[in-house]
Amino acid sequence: MTDALLIHGGVGWAEPPSFDMDALISGVDMEKGAVTAVIQAVSILEDDPRFNAGTGSIPRIDGSIQMDAAVMANGNFGAVIGIEKVKNPVQVALSVMNDSPHNVLSGDGAIRFARMLGFEEYDPMTPETRKRLEKLISDVKAGNPENNPRLASFSSRIDPKKLIGSDTVGAVSRIGNRFAAAVSTGGVFPMMRGRVGDVPFIGCGFYAGEKGAAVATGIGEEIMKRLLCYSIYSRMGKEDLEDILRDEISAFGENVAGVIAITLDQEASYANRNMAVGKRLKHP
Repeated sequence: MTDALLIHGGVGWAEPPSFDMDALISGVDMEKGAVTAVIQAVSILEDDPRFNAGTGSIPRIDGSIQMDAAVMANGNFGAVIGIEKVKNPVQVALSVMNDSPHNVLSGDGAIRFARMLGFEEYDPMTPETRKRLEKLISDVKAGNPENNPRLASFSSRIDPKKLIGSDTVGAVSRIGNRFAAAVSTGGVFPMMRGRVGDVPFIGCGFYAGEKGAAVATGIGEEIMKRLLCYSIYSRMGKEDLEDILRDEISAFGENVAGVIAITLDQEASYANRNMAVGKRLKHP
């Protein structure tokens, strides 16, 4: 059986990325198993400021950066919600799965847990994201929501469809007959403090089991409503994987959505907008 690793860098790019997504995961150690492969892959994406996860995560409207991440394998999962001041949220999620009696930790509890395990304080704000925040604040003060269409939702009521960005990163792997999934995000732009999308919720932004694995990207509120990744997983082994992904994503209509998935004999990706995707195969 061929081992495989797939990554995505988010859906909704104005145009396909010009850089080589495959090359980003060329150094991942696939000899150490499915979980290690997805954690290493997502950590690489979290460290790359071109992606909205870890370093480069976008700020919330109060200027803070709150991140979500999750990992699942072997019938277990771990997730962090609204974690701040860490470099690699996905690694903290792995520690929640392996080193705590819980599945999910959030907010200051997740931060305290990370510090207890030795994750150092780290500011993911980059000059580019700071400029985006300053532009947002300027538009709000000037009363010019047309400069950022999503700002209009703050003038009267919150409309999730206008708040959503879709720069999640994720990975799925098949090593031997084991599967794993990992996902991480800085959220959307702009967004309120405390907003949580699909990423840390099992069956929504991620799922992995004995049949395969899937991770999603796109409008988190819509992904959650459809339990997208579990819906895909439940159909694995019964239909062609590419047909499953195409059918599931078509249900989103104009709402931005994408997914990568893997089974015992297939690897596939599908999105209704441009999606950054990379793939690595390792033959026995």
